[in-house]
Amino acid sequence: MLEEIEFVKPEDIEARSMELIEKELDGRTWPEPEALVIKRCIHTSADFDYADQLYFSPGAVSRALKLLKDGAHIITDTKMAAAGINKKRLAALGGQVHCFMDDPEVAREAKERGITRSAVCMERGSQIPGTPIFAIGNAPTALIRLYELLREGKVHPGLIIGVPVGFVNVVESKELIIRTDAACIVARGRKGGSNIAAAICNALIYQCK
Repeated sequence: MLEEIEFVKPEDIEARSMELIEKELDGRTWPEPEALVIKRCIHTSADFDYADQLYFSPGAVSRALKLLKDGAHIITDTKMAAAGINKKRLAALGGQVHCFMDDPEVAREAKERGITRSAVCMERGSQIPGTPIFAIGNAPTALIRLYELLREGKVHPGLIIGVPVGFVNVVESKELIIRTDAACIVARGRKGGSNIAAAICNALIYQCK
C-alpha cells in the first residue's frame, strides 16, 4: 500500500491540492477573485458542491478586497472561525478579528432577553468602527439578527459572509441576506461551517497584496 502513496514535500502539499482541484473542476471557470474563494472552500472541505452553492452578490469580492486593504475588521460568530482566520496577515493590512462569544456580558444579556448569544454578538459587532466584514459560519440566528439590524439601519457591513451549517432556519436565514442590498458571499443550502467562514476570509486576505 505504501508504494501507492505519492510523496509530496510539506511545502508543496497545498499547491498539489489546488492542482487536483483544478483537474476535478474540469475546465470550469469563474472570475479570478471569486474562483480563488471557491477553490479555497473546496480545499478546506474536499466538497465540490461549493462550486455550485456559493453565491456572490455583484462586486462583493472586489468590495471586500478594497475594504481589507483599507484595514477593515472581521467579526465572527464563533471562536473556531476566529481561530482559523490568518490574523497575522489581517493585522498587516490594519485589521483585527473580533468574536464576543466568551464575553460574560453577552451571555448575561442573551439570557435576560431570551435570545442567542450569537444575536447579541451581532449587535456588539455593529458598534465596531468603520465598515466591518461579518463572517457567520455557525449560527443562523446571527444572520437573522443582522438582517433585522440592516432593516433598522443600525449596521452597515462591508460584506456579510453567510455560511452557517445545519438544519433549523439555516437555508432561510441565508436567503434573507441574499435578498438585502448588502454585499454578501453565501453558501446556499445546508452546508457551511466555521471552517468555511474562515476559509472565505483567508481567500480574501491572501488576495490583498
